[in-house]
Amino acid sequence: MSGNIRLLDETLAAAKAEGRSALIAYLPAGFPTIDGGIEAVKAAFDGGADVVEVGLPHSDPVLDGPVIQTADDIALRGGLKIKDVMRTVREAFEATGKPVLVMTYWNPIYIYGVERFTAELAEAGGAGCILPDLPVQESATWREHAAKHGLGTVFVVAPSSKDERLATITAAGSGFVYAASLMGVTGTRESVGNQAQDLVRRTKATTDLPVCVGLGVSNAVQAKEVAGFADGVIVGSAFVKRMLDADDEKAGLAAVRALAAELAAGVRGDA
Repeated sequence: MSGNIRLLDETLAAAKAEGRSALIAYLPAGFPTIDGGIEAVKAAFDGGADVVEVGLPHSDPVLDGPVIQTADDIALRGGLKIKDVMRTVREAFEATGKPVLVMTYWNPIYIYGVERFTAELAEAGGAGCILPDLPVQESATWREHAAKHGLGTVFVVAPSSKDERLATITAAGSGFVYAASLMGVTGTRESVGNQAQDLVRRTKATTDLPVCVGLGVSNAVQAKEVAGFADGVIVGSAFVKRMLDADDEKAGLAAVRALAAELAAGVRGDA
């Protein structure tokens, strides 16, 4: 079975055709439980997310803030394995027919085996991978296997990236480009900042791929702001925090659904 990079491309193009940004949600697999994590992805789609990134929890998530680290710890203590991440992708895709990516650090893939990982992700219906710590110059093997299995490869660019570096990164990627709007780790912030708009402008000068902004958006007003200049708005910590703050899993799922609806209104300019 081939992966769903085409579905991702079509979904982002459809949002653009509607004159809006896409809403991309991030949720860690295995949080609060393996089954609960699957339901959380479905809830985000139900609320209005166009795409969901499923996080593969890591014991040393150097790019993630305290909220996602807490969720990762819960997932790992619950015994989460890569097969459970694949199950999360499969069940979410089969239930919704919408694009699901995996966001992961490189080391778990390297240990698991690149061919095995890409083949299983494609078989599960995945659309691709976001690899925040894989340098482009070391990505040829990954990209070869991902392309063979119909998977996208999303790289991350940051405000510190020079223009020449941006061009190298975007030329190697597919699906979309993940623009990290602020330097440092993930987490909700009061203002997304002017850096994001400048980074999107510089990135778009190098590529026709959609440029989606993450790291900082937590409410509809911010989503509307970012939607004014980006092709997609990526939200992670805010979803996870809603679940952490909920009294129980049912309330957490309702909170995810409600936040997705709020953010979906924001990317449509209704905030």
